[in-house]
Formats: sequence, structure tokens, C-alpha cells
Amino acid sequence: MNQSIKTREHWIPLEVLYVIGILAISFSSIFIRWSDANVSVIAMYRLYFTDLLLLPLAIRYYRELFRIPPKVWLLLFVSGLMLALHFLLWMGSLRLTTVASSTVILTLEPIMVVIGSYFLFKTKTNRYMIIGMAMAVIGSVAIGFGDFRLSGTALQGDMLSFFGTIAVAIHMLISKHIRSYMEALVYNFWVFFMAAGVLAIYNLVNQIPFTGYEARDWGVFWLLALVPTLFGHYLFNWLLKYMNAGAVSMAVLGEPVFSSLLAFWLLGEALTGMQLGAGTLILIGVWVFIQFGKDKEEALVPPDIMAPEGETSEQSEQLAPVSGKNH
Repeated sequence: MNQSIKTREHWIPLEVLYVIGILAISFSSIFIRWSDANVSVIAMYRLYFTDLLLLPLAIRYYRELFRIPPKVWLLLFVSGLMLALHFLLWMGSLRLTTVASSTVILTLEPIMVVIGSYFLFKTKTNRYMIIGMAMAVIGSVAIGFGDFRLSGTALQGDMLSFFGTIAVAIHMLISKHIRSYMEALVYNFWVFFMAAGVLAIYNLVNQIPFTGYEARDWGVFWLLALVPTLFGHYLFNWLLKYMNAGAVSMAVLGEPVFSSLLAFWLLGEALTGMQLGAGTLILIGVWVFIQFGKDKEEALVPPDIMAPEGETSEQSEQLAPVSGKNH
């Protein structure tokens, strides 16, 4: 990872951009805490505003935007539905439990994706991946037990984060499959749009207002679209062109660390011994899982259909979305 890229003015080490990306996604939970709006409204505007920021780039793919088979539209909707459910559950968890507990539980996503891949696509695992999974599960149970002793709402928040992680894992499984049909930008644009649409319907049904929010709330909506989404998720997508995909996926371990520190400094949240110990166990478990599983990944679709027309499979993979960075 000791490479650099050249800009018009100077050389920027990839390590610097990598850390910027981790810091960017780590601000997601902090921004959500800064807004008093309903989490479904925060998520809806975050996704709509992200699509607005992506629109100039999406116009370049205007043909691909609508040249999608009917069955794929259904998969796009299901993927968007799961992403909307993830935001509802995970953002809701931040109102009930600490940033540290909520974000560290999210690191279970890569493990859930492989479990789903095993049952759906018969992908292989090894003993080290199983050990890593066991460590992470034990850590999650420990966090839930510790938060239950603190308050019942904290445990409820942990459960919301856990189920939100299941939802985003399903979203990522669909993503891995559907990427054989379209560019990453086209896929993300439509999934964000559909997820935002689901959240809009949810808000309408529950009579949650779309307007009347303070300027601070609107600022948070834009910050979520700009910082954790573009300077986080899309920066990691760009880094895939220059860095190993396994190394990029390790960023999932950095988010709870930085998020917890930011919550300590900006929100005044304390870190208990149980959270520190269990969180460390989860991070080590996920690190073992990724480290010994990154070379075992198998395509979920035949290699000859992975690349869109006119694009090599290697080029297509460089555009693929990064797992574990949807929050």
C-alpha cells in the first residue's frame, strides 16, 4: 500500500486517501446524532441528495440507466428495500445505544455476507474464517449483555443494529450478483433512488413531515450525502483501482474505532470496559475472517458475464462497490 498518485500539484500517498475514507465513513453516526429529525427522514434525504450529487456523472451513462432487463429491475427494488431497512434499523439504533456498540456490531456484515453466500452460492470457508466468525459472535453477545446491564434501551439498540446489519448483508449479496449486469455507478444510482422512494412511502404512511426542519438538519442531510457517501464509499471504490480489494475491505475495522473516538470527543459518550473488550474481540475476529478469507472469495456469477459490454472483467471489478460501507 506504499504507493502514491500524482495530482496536478503534488503527490498524494494512497495511505492518506485511505485514512480520509475511514474518517469520512466514521462521521456518519456523529452526523445522525446531530439531527433531531426522524431517522427515516434523515435516510431519505441522504439518499436523494447523494443521487443529486451523482447526477452529473450518471448522465454519462444515460443509455445504461434505462437499458435494464425487467428481472434486474426487481432485484434493484429488493436491494433498495433492504438498504432502506438497514438505514431505518441502524440509524434507529443510534437513538437507543452508544455509537461504539452500534458501529462495532456493523462490522459483522462481511461475516453475514459469507454465511449467506455459503447457503445461496455454495462458497467455501476455512477453519480460520470460522474461528474469526466465532470470536465476532462472542464479542457481539458480550456487548449485548453489557448493554443490558446498563439499560434495556441499549440492548434494544444493539438488536436494531444487528438486524440492520442482516439487512445490509442481504443488500450486498444482491449487489454482488447484480453487478454482472451494470456499471457500479448505474447500480448505486438506482438502488439509492429506490431506497429513498421506500423511505418516502414510509414517511407518507406514518405522516412524518417532509419539511419544516431546522437549517442544522438540512445541513446534516447534505453532510451525510457528501462526507460518508462520496468522500467515504466512493473514494474506496476509486482506491480499488490502485489497492488490493482485501486491503480496502479492511477499512470496515477502522470505522468503529474512529466513530467511538469521535463520539467521545464530540458527543461526550463514555466507553465502558465491556465495550472496549468486546469491541476489540469483534475487530480481531473480523480481521481474522477477512485476512484468511480474502483470497477465498469466489464470483457469485460466471466470470464471462461479470463485465458489461465493451469492458474487461478486470475493469468492471475496479468499479465494484465495496462491501460493508453503506452506512
